[in-house]
Amino acid sequence: MASRTIASPSPVHGPTRTEQDSLGTKAIPASAYYGIQTYRAVENFPISGLRMPHEMIVAYGLIKKAAAVANQQLKQLPAKSARAIIRACDELLAGRFDDQFVVDVYQAGAGTSLNMNANEIIANRANELLGGRRGEYKPIQPNDHVNMAQSTNDTFPTAMRLAALLKLPALLDAMAHLEQAFARKADEFVDVIKSGRTHLQDAVPVYLGREFGAYALALRKSREHLTQVAERLHELNLGGTATGTGMNAHPRYRSVAISQLRKWMKIPLRPAEDMMERTQSLQDFAHVSGALRDYALELIRIANDLRLMSSGPNTGFAEIELPAVQPGSSIMPGKVNPSVPEMVNQVGFQVVGHDTTVMMAVQAGQLELNVMMPVTAYNILQAMTILTNASRVFADRCVVGITANAARCRQHAQRSLSLVTALAPRIGYLNAAKVAKESLRTGHSLEQVVVEHGLLSADEARHVLDPVAEAGPKRAGDGTSTTRKRRG
Repeated sequence: MASRTIASPSPVHGPTRTEQDSLGTKAIPASAYYGIQTYRAVENFPISGLRMPHEMIVAYGLIKKAAAVANQQLKQLPAKSARAIIRACDELLAGRFDDQFVVDVYQAGAGTSLNMNANEIIANRANELLGGRRGEYKPIQPNDHVNMAQSTNDTFPTAMRLAALLKLPALLDAMAHLEQAFARKADEFVDVIKSGRTHLQDAVPVYLGREFGAYALALRKSREHLTQVAERLHELNLGGTATGTGMNAHPRYRSVAISQLRKWMKIPLRPAEDMMERTQSLQDFAHVSGALRDYALELIRIANDLRLMSSGPNTGFAEIELPAVQPGSSIMPGKVNPSVPEMVNQVGFQVVGHDTTVMMAVQAGQLELNVMMPVTAYNILQAMTILTNASRVFADRCVVGITANAARCRQHAQRSLSLVTALAPRIGYLNAAKVAKESLRTGHSLEQVVVEHGLLSADEARHVLDPVAEAGPKRAGDGTSTTRKRRG
């Protein structure tokens, strides 16, 4: 889900209630489930209007529920209070309180404001369920009960991990979907011969299907890499509390709470090897963000190739035709642009920017805590969102509808000066270079020049300069090239 934007609740209009914290008192909207610490954050940080992606809310609901279950089992929290907290968490997980998460993405370091936003919502709802009123925090208090055995130091990085893991399946599915779309086109274009290009200059002939097959493989490798690095997110520091010390948590709390999360999410979550290291370092998120960036770079490259190959229709490559999804110009009638690849480029650029932000945040940790977690979480989750959506749109509204201009492709292949590469073993590199230059200067075909200079007979020239003979295998993994077959 994309990040939410919610109008700031300040200033207060309508009925209010008064709440108190260690800094004093404030008037809070009477209907709000959030409380005074959340409201202070709203006043302090009217920055972007952006809210954390929904998966962070779900992750916090799961964490608070797991904590209540663990604390009840370990007899740290009365059963009646635990049941009320668990029920409030279930309502939160069902989406009832989405509009009550009102803290800006750009907030105080470490994410304390978001943690307290969750604590206050859950406490107020739990008290309602027990017959109390919002804002009184009796018998359940946000810090003492909802936040029992927890700190923002351990809940926020855990929430980041869970949120990313919640978003991961949709992204991996979209990546596989795009990969399969390119693989199907590879089969469809298997016999289409065209000119290869290196340095944007003529290169030896290739098959269009082989090009598309290479795109599919690159996407598969990106997907496999992301899957691999995402496994690092399975290691949680929940239970580390402040600075990874485990202070104020029952010795068995960590294992019980994480076992609940593992059961609910059906992911092999496990306690961190070293709680302090997990609390200090955001390295795992750098790896995940880097994998997202690498995938974005592949998308940019492939989208640019499609834009080049479809350029024209009369003055460009015009080797493929992309589906026309919308008119391309407000002034030039009939113009159709590569709109979807252009969107993919822009998404890719944005993801690279997200990764740069994550990189800066990851290195900004100091001593026992990296406080730059909120901006790290937002950028990774937003990158996952737009990559998921862009991958599906790229597949469904572009790749599946691509058609090949086989005649134009063959024409380019036959006119490619790099066919002289096949002449070099017969007439020598320097002679082949002279043939290429004369062909370019005179406009005569390579075959004409070779025959005119008596370097090869007409039959030999036709055979050697056949682009199909020089294009290599049609599919990766075919160990017997077409060239070898014709020359064996």
